Amino acid sequence: MTGLPASTPAIQISEEVAQAVADGRPVVALESTIFTHGLPRPRNLAVALEAEQQLRASGVVPATIGVHAGVPTVGLSTEQITELAATDGLDKVSLRDLPVVAALGRHGGTTVAATAFLAHRAGVRVFSTGGLGGVHFGASESFDESADMTTLAATPVTVISAGVKSILDIRATLERFETLNIPVIGYRTTKYPGFYVTDSGHEINFAVQSPEEAAGVIDARDRLELPQAVLIANPVDPAKQLPPEELDGILARAWAEAERRGITGNASTPFLLDHIQRDTGGRSLEVNVEVYRGNVRLGGEIATALTALTASAASAGRAGGAGEGDGAAAATSGA
Repeated sequence: MTGLPASTPAIQISEEVAQAVADGRPVVALESTIFTHGLPRPRNLAVALEAEQQLRASGVVPATIGVHAGVPTVGLSTEQITELAATDGLDKVSLRDLPVVAALGRHGGTTVAATAFLAHRAGVRVFSTGGLGGVHFGASESFDESADMTTLAATPVTVISAGVKSILDIRATLERFETLNIPVIGYRTTKYPGFYVTDSGHEINFAVQSPEEAAGVIDARDRLELPQAVLIANPVDPAKQLPPEELDGILARAWAEAERRGITGNASTPFLLDHIQRDTGGRSLEVNVEVYRGNVRLGGEIATALTALTASAASAGRAGGAGEGDGAAAATSGA
């Protein structure tokens, strides 16, 4: 296929998602790379569908996002998710890749950057993922930094993650978030999580203690009309993390193998994560799934709290407007 018909929408938003956004009901965006590139079959499909069921059970509408036959889609159907999860050789689609895969009519799993952009375009305010992209080791020479960061600096969504992926230079990534004015807030912690581990060894300045507090931060960002994302760092349960004392050795072996094979750039993350999974005998996969479950759960809670806060503010505004109108009428009558 060399292009899509002119009648094809630039972004397809499912009727369920569009209606929920219009009605002011809670919606959570979910990325597709976790089941197109991040998890092995058949676990990938099971985890994707479980995340949707988990949200629906809590009264939240899931909006799984990906590219199906060249159409960036917010709210993939079960059939589309199943097809993408079973397709070999899918494109890993960041923001820069969206127009290319759209024009060529290709399938693709969307990264954090592309998912955040599409969620925002569809009016979805909360997005749950596993781990964020960031600054790779050696970036001072290679300039290898994830597009997630610059996209999130200009996309006012809320992203719930378990920190950045453990393979990254976490210290440098946090510095870049600061430079880009992206707030990083711990959920009930000021110890920044390291994806596979609860504590990466780096401190952050702020924490929220509840979904309602997180919603308050998001609302304040929106009222200030700031353009950047709010990042909520949600650590994995300490009882389910990889043993922290093992992680350094695991990462060193993964990096050494990637260097030996000459694997760099966009291909490095899936290679390294796969190597870690094999090195740990599958234990890292279980942590990955647990991380995702926790972030999906928290995303649903924050979306619900944000919906309630927005509805309350709208109700107060209507009441205030009615009061002002009554006062104006009384003043006119008195005159």
